[in-house]
Amino acid sequence: MNKKDIKKVVLAYSGGLDTSIIIPWLKENYNNCEVIAVSGNVGQNDELDGLEEKALKTGASKLYVLDLTDEYVDDYIIPTMKAGAVYEDYLLGTSHARPCIAKGLVEIALKEGADAIVHGCTGKGNDQVRFELAIKHFAPNMPIIAPWREWSIKSREEEIDYAEAHGIPLKINRETNYSKDKNLWHLSHEGMDLEDTGNEPMYEKEGFLEMGVSPLKAPDKPTYVELDFEKGVPVAVDGERMSAKNIILKLNELGGANGIGIIDIVENRLVGMKCRGVYETPGGTILYKAHRVLESICLDKMTVHEKERLSVTFAELVYNGQWFTPLREALSAFVDKTQETVTGKVRLKLYKGNIINAGVWSDYSLYSEEIATFGESDYDQKDAAGFINLYGLPIKVKATVDAKTK
Repeated sequence: MNKKDIKKVVLAYSGGLDTSIIIPWLKENYNNCEVIAVSGNVGQNDELDGLEEKALKTGASKLYVLDLTDEYVDDYIIPTMKAGAVYEDYLLGTSHARPCIAKGLVEIALKEGADAIVHGCTGKGNDQVRFELAIKHFAPNMPIIAPWREWSIKSREEEIDYAEAHGIPLKINRETNYSKDKNLWHLSHEGMDLEDTGNEPMYEKEGFLEMGVSPLKAPDKPTYVELDFEKGVPVAVDGERMSAKNIILKLNELGGANGIGIIDIVENRLVGMKCRGVYETPGGTILYKAHRVLESICLDKMTVHEKERLSVTFAELVYNGQWFTPLREALSAFVDKTQETVTGKVRLKLYKGNIINAGVWSDYSLYSEEIATFGESDYDQKDAAGFINLYGLPIKVKATVDAKTK
């Protein structure tokens, strides 16, 4: 890529620290190129306030704000939830947002005739891979500029220095300089005191948690919630039908108020290092739990066990930026087949960070009280003797041979 050929670029723009300073940096280092900012709205809400004014003031020629919320939920979150995909306790909130945003970026880049796409991901993180693999899928020959892999800036403190020197307003300061990612599914916190694994996160400090409260501050009275599913997809909360997006938003409120979905983990990044993060996923944690409870009565043993094995692969594909791959599509097809009978209702009790089963019902339930009961039933317990004799035959034969040869 020759810098002289770069006259117009599309920038993945959030208005955060990284992308705020990238606009003037691009103009300084890429021949005063035109910078078109694109923000993918995946539910970050207040972070979009004043974004256009800020983008234009810092040198962008225009700003697109793409409403991707429904697409993000229906095409990325729900398929991942149905798969039961969890990466090392992480519910993949940043991971499945990136391919959705990247798809929108490419659409604008092609529409505008851009010479390159720019992102603000660091060379240490996973997001650079997620963005770029998705871009390669939709625009294989599109040049990609990643300033963190080029410039001399080495830390977030130096980024703040650069912003102050260029008169760029920031919503953070040196004391609140966590690296955060927010959307309608989750909020992540990284950096600062969290970089020392010996430090306890400041859950009770005002302003640290944004999607809910610490379990210590949750109500003393439990909250009950009922969720209805049709073929694995959530369709109603407490009897009120609504879109999957609105269900997640509703569950965020209920879960956040009860201290649900807060985790502190050290995860294995794709680029080889371990990284500590605190994640808030209140609604998503409830949704995963309810879905799994319903599956426990609707799916047969072999399907459950195979699905659990494949869910690890599914999670790794999502985490590693390989959403747009034949294997992920094939696994989603398998998951959809398993969900044909995952229809019913789940009741959960939310209490101080805990999610407690409180009932599950389905017309497709494979659980039979008549068979499983400790009382009188049609199950003939004598049948077990023949089953055990056959099941244990290899063990008996091996023991017999061992006795003869010792």
